[in-house]
Amino acid sequence: MKKITAILILTMVLFMSNSCSKHDDEAIIDCFGDSILTSLKHSADETNSKIINYSIQYSGSNTVTSVKWTFGDGTPAQTVSTATGAVQHTYTAAGTFEVKADVTLSKSGGSCTVSPKKNITVN
Repeated sequence: MKKITAILILTMVLFMSNSCSKHDDEAIIDCFGDSILTSLKHSADETNSKIINYSIQYSGSNTVTSVKWTFGDGTPAQTVSTATGAVQHTYTAAGTFEVKADVTLSKSGGSCTVSPKKNITVN
């Protein structure tokens, strides 16, 4: 009986010493929740309607580490490392384009990417 008790106590001690700490949840990022808090903004240049200014708006508590922009016109993607992800893009032709921003968020060593999209019309 003493052996069984000793084994149970040893098992409990090992389990408790190797279990998750109260800080493990600090590195977890809720990608779905952050996708709701992230939006893509755009505005046309006042003098040239083919020049579009893009940025992201993020209202969560994590840190924006980079934004990879895909402009929908076949040009190479552009990555920026600013909190707003601000970038300017010049389209060569008028049309409707699907713009996507792959926004990478980080927190305590964890990371997550959310990808808001928007169709924009260039005149």
